Amino acid sequence: MRSRAVLALILGLVLLVTGCGKPGKPPAQAGSPPTASATPAPEPSPTPKPKRTTPPKPKLRPLPKTLPAGLQRRSGTREVALTFDDGPDPRWTPQILDQLRAAHVTATFCLIGTQARRHPALVARIVREGHQLCNHSWRHDLNLGRRPVAQIRADLVRTNKAIRTAVPDAKISWFRQPGGRWTPEEVTVARQLGMRPLHWAVDPQDWDHPPAKTIIKRVTAAARPGSIVLMHDGGGDRRQTMAACRQLIPDLKRRYGLAPPR
Repeated sequence: MRSRAVLALILGLVLLVTGCGKPGKPPAQAGSPPTASATPAPEPSPTPKPKRTTPPKPKLRPLPKTLPAGLQRRSGTREVALTFDDGPDPRWTPQILDQLRAAHVTATFCLIGTQARRHPALVARIVREGHQLCNHSWRHDLNLGRRPVAQIRADLVRTNKAIRTAVPDAKISWFRQPGGRWTPEEVTVARQLGMRPLHWAVDPQDWDHPPAKTIIKRVTAAARPGSIVLMHDGGGDRRQTMAACRQLIPDLKRRYGLAPPR
């Protein structure tokens, strides 16, 4: 009996080793699909995103060495014309309007489009009190005249629209290029839009914030019958300009008379 048990044990071990397929691999099940490869498939490469390219900016035209023809540099009468740039400004423009009203004279206000959009009530007051309006570009772009003609036109049209949003029937007689950096193309566009190019004869450089006494001295020394005087009611601290005008307005009125250009 013991020998049979030992024999049965040996036989079982033989069957276990040889009857279950190749060593180290489990027997395949009938009908089972073949085992997939253990190597992972390569992931697809991401599609590269197209690069955004910024179109080159149009090249600016050279600034002419001399001012173009056709600029208005004289008032057109014996009277002196006062012009105020870079407004309307909520601090300074009301002060100069008060001074002009007290002297019973009118002037020309060269308005920046962004300022007109911010302060429409001041635009309305300028018109209501009988002063002239002048387009002074949308953002005081010193290089506007050197840009493509279509861009010049769009800038001037946009500024006029802002002014007329405040005063729908406003007459905008003039255009003045910031810094006086005129080009013939700009003069042509302004005229096509019904505006004459307004320059000046007297520049006391009040934009540089000199003392009121200096502004007075410069204007008094340079003013002649028919002069157009450039000053500022916006674009910075105009305290000295306001102080100078308290003397200049009555003095120029007495010597020459004051009226907008014609």
